[in-house]
Amino acid sequence: MIFLGGLGRSGTTLLERLLGELPGVVPLGEVVHLWARGVVAGELCGCGEAFPRCPFWREVGERAFGGWSRELAERVLRLRRRVDRTRRIPAVGHPDLAEYVAAYRSVYNAALQVAGGAAVVDSSKHASLAFCLAAGGVQPHVVHVVRDPRAVAHSWRRTVPRPEDGSHMTRWGAMRTSLHWSAQNLALDLLAARGVEVTRVRYEDLLADPRATLTDLAERLGLDTSLGFLDGTTVSLGRAHTVSGNPMRFAVGQVELSHDDAWRGGLPAVQRAVVSGLTAPLMTRYGYRGAAA
Repeated sequence: MIFLGGLGRSGTTLLERLLGELPGVVPLGEVVHLWARGVVAGELCGCGEAFPRCPFWREVGERAFGGWSRELAERVLRLRRRVDRTRRIPAVGHPDLAEYVAAYRSVYNAALQVAGGAAVVDSSKHASLAFCLAAGGVQPHVVHVVRDPRAVAHSWRRTVPRPEDGSHMTRWGAMRTSLHWSAQNLALDLLAARGVEVTRVRYEDLLADPRATLTDLAERLGLDTSLGFLDGTTVSLGRAHTVSGNPMRFAVGQVELSHDDAWRGGLPAVQRAVVSGLTAPLMTRYGYRGAAA
């Protein structure tokens, strides 16, 4: 299975939508939020149907667990609080790890059966979940999605309504974003050092040359490289059964891919300096220019 990791607002939803157009690929959205947002809250699937009424997810639930239930979701959420924690990354291990990972494995296997696909994509992002899956024997191929931290910080400052319920997506300040950006990316680097297969993709490279970046990534993931849905920087998107993610998961039809560099004029100088200072070592590691850029 394919796991998209990185900090939110780094382009994981976009990349998942693009991968989801490849033959045999089944995009699932952020499965880490399936239990609370899908099963318990009944929020919208990416196809536009409420989770309980989505035929795809209804069948996945039947095959995986004999049906979805609030009790099941609450059990997995309790396990997540015990097992799936960033502080546990240095030494992942817990008596409940096997049960927690088994729930995800059941979802992945059932989704493949229902869709008749060859690979699922989970864009949960959290490095801690990737560690849990690897420790629990799932053997994910992790795609580490990186974006310039100044652009990420600018995105986290914005007020963005959630199509699911109209509430605003979470907002963070520059310092909090910088710390989380560094923590998530360092953790994913550690995952690679521990022998898990990790492929890094920069958001900026994806937008600069979508065809070359996607072709290279698909080859690394062992996927079909047919990109008939991509014409230059225009992509044709079908409906996807994604359980969580940013508003782009609802996009259907032709979408123009364009690099978002609004942070250059929209991120205040003081905050830009804070982000650049706190993330400088990793910015250099990932090929981003410093504060003057």
